[in-house]
Amino acid sequence: MTELTAVVHDAAEVVVGDGEKRATRRAAGGASGETASTPLTRLEDAAVAVEDGRVVAVGPSDEVTREHPPENAQYAVDATGRSVVPGFVDSHTHACFAGDRSDEFEAKLRGKTYQEIMAEGGGILRTVRATREADGDELLSNLLSHLDTMLSHGSTTVEVKSGYGLDTETELRLLDAVRRADEQHPVDVVPTFMGAHAVPEGRETDDYVDEVVSEQLPAVETQGVAEFCDVFCEEGVFAVEQSRRVLEAGVDHGLTPKVHAEEFAHLGGAQLAAEVDAASADHLLQADADDVEALLDAGVTPVFLPGTAFSLGEAYADARAFLDAGGSVAVATDFNPNCYSQSMPFAVALACTGMKLTPAEALVAATEGGAHALNRDDGTGTLRTGAPADLVVLDAPSYRHVPYNFGVNPVATVLKDGEVVHE
Repeated sequence: MTELTAVVHDAAEVVVGDGEKRATRRAAGGASGETASTPLTRLEDAAVAVEDGRVVAVGPSDEVTREHPPENAQYAVDATGRSVVPGFVDSHTHACFAGDRSDEFEAKLRGKTYQEIMAEGGGILRTVRATREADGDELLSNLLSHLDTMLSHGSTTVEVKSGYGLDTETELRLLDAVRRADEQHPVDVVPTFMGAHAVPEGRETDDYVDEVVSEQLPAVETQGVAEFCDVFCEEGVFAVEQSRRVLEAGVDHGLTPKVHAEEFAHLGGAQLAAEVDAASADHLLQADADDVEALLDAGVTPVFLPGTAFSLGEAYADARAFLDAGGSVAVATDFNPNCYSQSMPFAVALACTGMKLTPAEALVAATEGGAHALNRDDGTGTLRTGAPADLVVLDAPSYRHVPYNFGVNPVATVLKDGEVVHE
């Protein structure tokens, strides 16, 4: 017997999702330069009803509450004067680590580049040293704390990568912490293996790639936690063919590819993502028109991380090129020790001010777009009938206030699978 879990009623508006599904140019049969409009489906004076963790009704408040009386629900949320939006889907984070690099932020302000900091022993390898010294319980505690902050800012699904171990033992320990966090925390935590995040100190790149392929990936498959395999395809890190080798081996071990592509240099990572049928290609600050065409034709979701450009003082990626070509895009935080923000509302604000997305485009990218980047096709990132009931009630009358009222947390209440998990 179904149970009325929740009714969120009398909302000033309910944002259902992207009003007109985008399609890749391959699927749409369009020509280069065609633009697909994306009106946001939003309902005024609306309500959402939830049974067994799924949205069963969304529409005018009087109609929904007549059929699903709030007094019969386990959770009745009065959203008068407030906007209700889908839970944010943060599709790119490195949230499982130990140590602190706040001093490197200050060094960047004095003019040092990311690459210079790495050459001096900082950056990823500094976090690797701290993470290797941490036990599983410390890593879990750190991750749970970050997830608490993410949830309080409206994230209900969060991808978390390994990659601060760079050896089999620590990579497995990181993935186990991600698994335990998923079991203990309301947020859905999506695990990604990223042993190819950097080259360990004192190792040759090809030699380390051999270890990732022959030792780490078989162990990751045996552990059975990771869903995706990511690689940092970047100048001075992993070349295209080295990255290809890791990703193809990942596929052999049951993992779906993802690629850190075209962040600092235009190396060919986006084309590689298209060739290996990756779920996403992420960063893309240096992507060109050929990359746009290849990714859209292959159905690869481009993931933009405006917080990274903000923290590095770099130019923002050209998300508009993908939208104008008829594609969908995702926006995520890239939360990590070098981009220390767990807030998807801040990422949405930067997507608007830095990448010139409209508030509607940025919100869709931070919800439904993120779900696409994680191969979630069950309605995650929307509030359509049948979708998972992940809702955020904003302390504001419109979704536009997410980027408009930047620098504050706009979230009043969060429901995960229809249950109130933060207020």
